[in-house]
Amino acid sequence: MSRPALEVADIFRDHGPAWRQAHAGHVSLEQLKVMSAIERCRTAALGGHVARCADCAYTTIAYNSCRNRHCPKCQGAAAKDWLADREAELLPVPYYHLVFTLPGPIADIAFQNKAVLYDLLFKVSAETMLTIAADPKHLGARIGITSVLHTWGSAMTHHPHVHMIVPGGGISPDGLRWVSCRPGFFLPVRVLSRLFRRLFLEKLVATHQAGRLKFFGDQAALADAQAFAAYLAPLRKSEWVVYAKRPFGGPQAVLAYLSRYTHRVAIANSRLIACDRTSVTFRWKDYRADGLDRQKVMTLATGEFIRRFLIHVLPKGLHRIRHYGLLASGTRADNIAQARELLAVSNSQAEPAGAAIDLGKPTCPCCGGRMIIIEVFERGTAPRHRPTAPSIVIRVDTS
Repeated sequence: MSRPALEVADIFRDHGPAWRQAHAGHVSLEQLKVMSAIERCRTAALGGHVARCADCAYTTIAYNSCRNRHCPKCQGAAAKDWLADREAELLPVPYYHLVFTLPGPIADIAFQNKAVLYDLLFKVSAETMLTIAADPKHLGARIGITSVLHTWGSAMTHHPHVHMIVPGGGISPDGLRWVSCRPGFFLPVRVLSRLFRRLFLEKLVATHQAGRLKFFGDQAALADAQAFAAYLAPLRKSEWVVYAKRPFGGPQAVLAYLSRYTHRVAIANSRLIACDRTSVTFRWKDYRADGLDRQKVMTLATGEFIRRFLIHVLPKGLHRIRHYGLLASGTRADNIAQARELLAVSNSQAEPAGAAIDLGKPTCPCCGGRMIIIEVFERGTAPRHRPTAPSIVIRVDTS
């Protein structure tokens, strides 16, 4: 795969040192680690290997990847590995996509309390889904959920929300049958929204009372219980956004969707247009506009671009992909086997034939022959062999 003309790594390498110096003391250790990893990713700093075609002797250098979960270049390979596991778990039923979004005033609190609030968003949105699905008035079944956290809008502003992929049905409480949802309809969005709002505010107040929230700057006054209650009062009556999309076309469509969403970062290299001494220009989508007007171009000061990218660095140890209900890790295999039995589908029938993911070995771009590793070089050292065309270095993930 050819390298994009401009990468986040290029911006960090050219402007990162000055930005870090200007913001010394205001950048977290995790953010500094992310910058360093992206700057070094697939360069001689991390070592790599030299591969040669067994047929035509075409030679190329492949530098090692940083494998950081915030790196735009590393997430494609990480998604493939993750999807290979998920592919075998798909059920032959429609899948639905739901989105739970934090209101702006709550997102502002989350900005200063990321670990606590992101975790709360995961747990409350999942509890909302599991509760309504279990209600006999709606589905009356135990469902499975895959949740993915995104913290950004298209312009890299702070916009925390959870994407959910859910099979269209579940196992009955007695475990004797599969309960399918109505065609084209999973659960009522308004009911989900109201319960999500109530549960989240209840748990948020409890979290505040437990002293687990920190407030700085303009939000410092919210440390007071009465001020916090007054801040939340309007949110008890406002509509919270829960969005349900149309069901997917089939299992392969689910995998295609997951490959785009599960390992996405704040901005892909493909969206970058230009970078000069003072600014960065990139493409973004304005979801308030319709049609062709939705596609827009934005130019930010370089420092602001770096700041926006780094605000989406997740707290250490926070998992951005989680599974609930039937798909919870401890019981997932047994639940999937039970669901397949109830759906009268054997494991061999239920598992896709691998058409969605190609994990084949690299082939020669010149003749299609087999590439053989002829040299491995360590971090910070140069390879002895040279690529066939000195101006061409193919950068592939070797993690």
